[in-house]
Formats: sequence, C-alpha cells, structure tokens
Amino acid sequence: MKRLPILCLAAVIVLSLLPSLRAQGNPEANKLAREGSEAAKNKDWDGAIESLRKAADMDKKYAPNLAAAFQQRAAEETKANRFPEALGDFEAALKAHPNAGAYEGRAYVYMRMNDVEHALADYSEAIKMNPGEARLYSYRAHMLANKGDFKGALGDADKVLKIKKGDADAQALKKWAEERMKAATTAPPPPPNAPVPPKP
Repeated sequence: MKRLPILCLAAVIVLSLLPSLRAQGNPEANKLAREGSEAAKNKDWDGAIESLRKAADMDKKYAPNLAAAFQQRAAEETKANRFPEALGDFEAALKAHPNAGAYEGRAYVYMRMNDVEHALADYSEAIKMNPGEARLYSYRAHMLANKGDFKGALGDADKVLKIKKGDADAQALKKWAEERMKAATTAPPPPPNAPVPPKP
C-alpha cells in the first residue's frame, strides 16, 4: 500500500515530460498539454485535468497524461479520506487511459472502504496488465486470506515467490495459509442436519 506515492510520482514524471515533446500534430493541443503540465507541477489538479482533457480531445496521444492527472488528484483525495471522490477520479483515469496504476489505486480505495470484492476485482485487473509485479499478487493474497480464501492466498503467495524469491512476507503468508488449510481438513466434520440457530 505504500506504493501509492510511488505511482503518484510516476504520474508526475509523465506530466512533467510534456513540455519536452516536439511540437508535432495539433499546435493547440500541444499548448493545452503544456499548460496542463505546468498546472500539474503546481499540484493544480483541476487546472491540469481541464487543460489535458481539452488536449486529449484534440489529440489522443495526451490521454495517458490526462489519466495521470486524474490519478494524482485521486491520490490526494485518498490521503484526505475522500473516498467517493477518489473512486470517481480513478474511474475517469481508467476511461481516459486504462492502466495498472489506476486499477491498483482504485483497489486500494475499495480496500480502505472494506469493499473486498471490488478491491479483489481491481487487483486482478492490475495483475492482467502487469503480471510481473509481485506487489500486486501480495496485496491480493492478503485480501484473499482475510476473506478466508486460503487456497487463493496460497496461490498468490507462490506467484510472489516466483517473482521475488525468498520474499519473507510471501513465505509467512504461504505458511499461514497452509496451516489454515490443513486445520480445515483435520477438523471434525459438523454433525449432519445441525439445527439452525434461533433468530434473535
């Protein structure tokens, strides 16, 4: 979860590279993209999004930059615990330019909101887009473990260990999941036709 600031920094770097682009294509789109980049440097996310949205409407090559600006604003909203706004901005980022970082960011917000199913779905989408990122499997493994899906948690822990050999967190999670699975198979079965507990 500490990777959210790193993803945000990557988005800022993408935005800061805009001025170095050669003046090709639509000159008005280029101008708007430069304005959006300047606004992003000043953390004026509303201004950056407005300029980059116009630039992307004129030239689709600016769609990734628009998505990065939405992700930056969503990260700020997440830090301020404004989760509905953050979800909206991550959704806008995904519409502008689907990317693993936006799925991961939105999954984190869902996790903070205790919406495990949506968080798992977004971590799975991020993994499809970036299957070599151990961190994504690790986050999903922990969520599966908390949900009681020990087999799924074990599978993701194994994937982390294939990518990052010797990862201590993945080894601990794998051991924990194996113990829970073993305990579930050695526990006595419940009595057949157990009575239904009374309603309160």
